[in-house]
Amino acid sequence: MINRLSVATIWVKDQNEALRFYTEKLGFEIRADVTNGSYRWLTVGLNDQPEIEFQLAALKPGGGLTQEDVDHLTRLVEAGKMGVGPWKTDDCQKTYETLKARGVEFVQPATDRPYGIIEAIFKDNSGNVMVLAQDKQ
Repeated sequence: MINRLSVATIWVKDQNEALRFYTEKLGFEIRADVTNGSYRWLTVGLNDQPEIEFQLAALKPGGGLTQEDVDHLTRLVEAGKMGVGPWKTDDCQKTYETLKARGVEFVQPATDRPYGIIEAIFKDNSGNVMVLAQDKQ
């Protein structure tokens, strides 16, 4: 039976730029960076969650993707229709301020929501929209 998530995919325009964004701005660690021909398996993760990795997958043909697939996925990423999360934090306002100071583009500042969280919404450097969330006490 299936018992846990191992890898989630984040589609990115440029793997090197995405790697810098996720490690330098968000503080993720590199888990794997392996090249096989023109294919690069690149994953990052959070220090406190070693069992979950995020694949920074290149938006380019190959590995089962046609140019048409890539064009479609790229439009979705650029339109902010892709992403993963919500990313959890203990202090949404403080994390928002820290990430904003590091140059992360926010679509929405830390906002108290009636459904039990404080959330901020940001974009990665490819256009993926991510939610940063704090559970209200």
